[in-house]
Amino acid sequence: MVFDLSRSVDLHLLSTKKTNEKAIAGKTSGLMELNDTVTWRAKNLGIYQNLTSKITEFEKPNYFVDEMLKGAFKSFKHRHYFEDLNNGTLMIDIFEYRSPLGFLGKLANKLFLKKYMTSFLIERNNVIKESAESEKWKEILK
Repeated sequence: MVFDLSRSVDLHLLSTKKTNEKAIAGKTSGLMELNDTVTWRAKNLGIYQNLTSKITEFEKPNYFVDEMLKGAFKSFKHRHYFEDLNNGTLMIDIFEYRSPLGFLGKLANKLFLKKYMTSFLIERNNVIKESAESEKWKEILK
């Protein structure tokens, strides 16, 4: 279930209410599968931006990867790993990104971007956890 919540466009939209994120192209609801793309529109750091990502690797229920095709980053790759435990699921995110603009991008990363992206992922994962541990997952995955 946690694997499916993690690849749910609908859950992602719930987890990004603060940035008023919308899925505007590609897969705009439901569960992402191998080779699916989605274009997100969101207000991040005070600026509206579009970002298109694609599921490039997929091994249900253990692993999937989404990678940016177009967007503000120079690149990003987000690996999602899942391991069944006795009373739950261990979820591990590895998010690798490169900021644009050379030295200015590296400076922005040190000053605020790394903290911003970490908070963004923690918020998303908290929504996944809350949904999985309650009845909310049934509504999201119906």
